[in-house]
Amino acid sequence: AKDERGRLLVAAAVGVGENGLRRAEAVIDAGADAIAIDTAHGHSKGVVDTIRALRARFPQIPILAGNVVTAEGVRDLAAAGASVVKVGVGAGSICTTRVVAGAGMPQLTAVLLCAAAGREYGVSIVADGGIRYSGDITKALAAGASAVMLGSLLAGLQESPGEVVIREGRSFKEYRGMGSLSAMKGRASDRYQTAQS
Repeated sequence: AKDERGRLLVAAAVGVGENGLRRAEAVIDAGADAIAIDTAHGHSKGVVDTIRALRARFPQIPILAGNVVTAEGVRDLAAAGASVVKVGVGAGSICTTRVVAGAGMPQLTAVLLCAAAGREYGVSIVADGGIRYSGDITKALAAGASAVMLGSLLAGLQESPGEVVIREGRSFKEYRGMGSLSAMKGRASDRYQTAQS
């Protein structure tokens, strides 16, 4: 999408707490059009507090927050000031959150529940995870999502970033989850609220 001047719209991901707030201020000053508070478990005090602080500092900026799987999560993030709520815990193709943490919900059920809450509280829902086939996009939209996030469907494309690995004569792209060790060594640690505030 483009803005009224023909420039690409940009959303920047931030973590929670003071580090997330500092990063948000920097990327907004640099021209970001929206902020995404990106955490593995979005229905938490840290996320709610960060949304409230961002909304107070930047009343006009769209805030995308998540991830949640319950109507209560949508309610709390909306009440804090989120414009859009990401739905999905453990549904991604390489995500192990549901197994490791014992938390999560089947994606279609989560989208149905959260979309109803989104309508009630006036926020849009983005289905994040569980899109393995093109038909899954249709199901998520039919369940009430306004949009979907795609990972594995796009990860192997030539245009996608990542190292090409040749194994037994076949080409593959490196694809990792945000909770993987290699991602956590970068900025992904904020997603798991390990950064000091």
